[in-house]
Amino acid sequence: MALDLIRDEDGDVLGVVAMEIETSEVMILQARATLFATGGAARIFQASTNAYINTGDGLGMAARAGIPLEDMEFFQFHPTGVYGAGVLISEGVRGEGGYLINKDGERFMLRYAPNAQDLASRDVVSRAIATEIKEGRGCGKHGDHVLLKVDHIGDAVIRQRLPGIREISLKFAHVDPALAPIPVVPTAHYMMGGIPTNYHGQVVAPYKTGPEEVVQGFYAVGECACVSVHGANRLGCNSLLDLLVFGREVARQIIEDLQRNPHPKPLPYDAADRPLARLARLKSQKNGESVAEVGAEMRRVMQNHCGVFRFPDLLAQGVEKIRTVAERVKNTMINDQSKVFNTACVEALELDNLIEVAQATMVSAAARQESRGGHARDDFPQRDDDHWLKHSLYFSEGQKLDYKPVRLKPLSVESFPLKARVY
Repeated sequence: MALDLIRDEDGDVLGVVAMEIETSEVMILQARATLFATGGAARIFQASTNAYINTGDGLGMAARAGIPLEDMEFFQFHPTGVYGAGVLISEGVRGEGGYLINKDGERFMLRYAPNAQDLASRDVVSRAIATEIKEGRGCGKHGDHVLLKVDHIGDAVIRQRLPGIREISLKFAHVDPALAPIPVVPTAHYMMGGIPTNYHGQVVAPYKTGPEEVVQGFYAVGECACVSVHGANRLGCNSLLDLLVFGREVARQIIEDLQRNPHPKPLPYDAADRPLARLARLKSQKNGESVAEVGAEMRRVMQNHCGVFRFPDLLAQGVEKIRTVAERVKNTMINDQSKVFNTACVEALELDNLIEVAQATMVSAAARQESRGGHARDDFPQRDDDHWLKHSLYFSEGQKLDYKPVRLKPLSVESFPLKARVY
């Protein structure tokens, strides 16, 4: 498990400090090229489609090393996660003719997107579901979800065209979709922000003379990176495209950089100090708080104060609450002090990374006074290109925010004119 980046006095990345989970041995992995492909961090929310391993480890390491996180306010909520489980029910169901209904059996998407209806973009459908629930038209005993109806297309079509969805529905919702609708709810799914990179996969940061100076030796690709080709709202399937295109390009760039710089730089004398201090604290901490309880509180705060809809009072409270949770993270303890497969230690280290992402998301969301893509504010419902057509940069030290311009001129095609998104 990688613990922290190693940066020298020039700001170059020279590798990572890592811990062998099997033995708890800590080692330095010196490298001329360090590439992060650590995935997303939607596990900061209570309801998430992400795997349990998606704990924002790459982002946490980058933030602690002084590298800003870009556009962290933009989280995409997938409209159809299985209620109570968060497992994803893909758009394929609605593409085959499935549609959403509220407790009255009404196809409510006709009111929100009369043309695209149930195939509107993810944020539009998610906010429509959230509105239905908020206005008392949710389903179930608690009125906290809606239903995805697909039984009308027939059992044979479901088995032939949607076998995976049928299996997920049976296993996680205990519903046969050929007989009854699937209970669904908006679920945190994808992070449009991340570690800022250029289109070669090189990490960039405003730490020398310009807003996008290349951090030598450091690269990122996939969901943990912010190129930013997805802007404020990724379209379906484009995360795979992102990974394939920039995965290939970053490999080409690394080969070029290694040929240009064939010799490793010397490591700084304090290369391992920060991760060793984190491990020492966990080993010596007495009368601290439970990692599980603090983590659960972090997810509650994020879900309630920075979810599908964002309200001014809840955001302001959320900033203070997540700071309080961050202080509690510094006081967590583990009871297991063994060295072999110490999963308690791993979970505590993961929480260090999650809280970095959670603070970046909450602070950036509170600052952006508009609605754009995956960021929807109740008090600023319109997109504001005059004031907010810019990328946010969150610095962990001092929780400082900075901004940089959006690139509006493509390399090889005509620029797309800015216009309102309508349905």
